[in-house]
Amino acid sequence: MKISDPDNFAPAAMGAGDVGARLMLVILCLIWGVTWPVMKIALNEVPPLSMRASTAGIGAVTMVAICVVGRRSLCIPDAKTWRHVFVAALLNVVSFSVLSAFAQMATETSRVAILTYTMPIWAVLLAWPVLGERPTRLQAIAVLSCAVGLVILISPLAATGIPLGALLAVGAGLAWAAGTVYLKWARIRADPIGVTTWQITIAFFAIAACMFVFEGGPHFGAAHADGLFALMFSGMVGTAIAYAMWFAVVPRVPAVTASLGVLGAPVVGVISTVLIIGDRLTAADVIGFALIFAASASAVLGTTPRLAKA
Repeated sequence: MKISDPDNFAPAAMGAGDVGARLMLVILCLIWGVTWPVMKIALNEVPPLSMRASTAGIGAVTMVAICVVGRRSLCIPDAKTWRHVFVAALLNVVSFSVLSAFAQMATETSRVAILTYTMPIWAVLLAWPVLGERPTRLQAIAVLSCAVGLVILISPLAATGIPLGALLAVGAGLAWAAGTVYLKWARIRADPIGVTTWQITIAFFAIAACMFVFEGGPHFGAAHADGLFALMFSGMVGTAIAYAMWFAVVPRVPAVTASLGVLGAPVVGVISTVLIIGDRLTAADVIGFALIFAASASAVLGTTPRLAKA
């Protein structure tokens, strides 16, 4: 099956049986997990909006190159579809990118990586009424496991008042969930790679405009070789390649499965953060991460959610 075939642009009914989509979810966990500490390296030397505008710009150029080499269509058929692409870009890329970057400035990267992945909880809550995707028993257990793990992780922070960084990270997860469900609901009939390219391009212009307003323009004077490499990696791999895979997966599996399937990313993110930038883990971290990893495994192995009865 070719993803470029028009009949494959609509959500597929194969759900749990799409082995290729599930494999991409595993690869996404690794890519997005490693990208968290890499972004922190960039943020240590580049202001958040300059960093995010740069990664979006690099990502957009990379995606255009992928489309040209792979002969993928960049055609958006009509004004209605353009509106869907624009809304999806604001939710999936702009909101997520800006909120997660400022969250990393306000609290530890390992915490941000975990709190952002409240996304599956919001996705489950939104997908049921909007898409009629009723979670299976195994996926309900995955959501519960995720919720318990997140409570364990957030509790130490809430003891002295929930910090702004935690709220921003949860907000990023909510925006991502809304964007995922919106894409499923909109049923955009265009090449997913082309749609991804336009979302990242729209995000670049939106974030760049904010950068000029709030930071007065791009600032890279303090960036060293490691910071510049972090920008390139985050743009080419963490943005372009990862988003291309994500938006290819979303139409092929139920929203709940896609959302829960990437729960392994924060676990990879925390481990790589400890190894790369030296964050320290507490007992609560270990317990919370274990529960979230269990939730990810349950989602990947789960069956297709039932459609809710009218």
